[in-house]
Amino acid sequence: MNRDWEERVAAAWAAFDDYDEARAGEFRAVIDALVAELPADHPLGRFEQACAWDSTGHSDKAIPLYREALARGLDGIRRRRATIQLSSSLRNIGQAAEGVELLTKELDAQSDELDDAVRAFLALCLATLGRDREALAHTLTALAPHLPRYQRSTANYALALVDPALD
Repeated sequence: MNRDWEERVAAAWAAFDDYDEARAGEFRAVIDALVAELPADHPLGRFEQACAWDSTGHSDKAIPLYREALARGLDGIRRRRATIQLSSSLRNIGQAAEGVELLTKELDAQSDELDDAVRAFLALCLATLGRDREALAHTLTALAPHLPRYQRSTANYALALVDPALD
């Protein structure tokens, strides 16, 4: 996409908090207008619409749009964002197991600034399924590198939570 379009999308999202719940439809209309500038089959359009529905409390409407964006070849950081957000939406509608499946695959994806988000939302999906030790292990694994001390200990304890041989 061109820089102007990207900047206008970023500006729309920067103004998101200006829209209260009663004006959520107005925000989605702003996103829809921007999406209308794209070719009809462009994956970014479905991604932005999914984000708008999701951010205004409609996970059920966002899920098929995330799936469509991914199926159309959404790539780069937005592909990973779509996977994280799709997984979160799936958890919201009672399908956390599919979220776990999607995010577990993301653990093997190329590392980027969303690694900790992958683990955070994986932990949420796992906790929803009652797999609290695994959820805590992922949370601690994401946290460990940010600690001023005890990084190695925290990472090792996190691993021990899910590997009985280390406990």
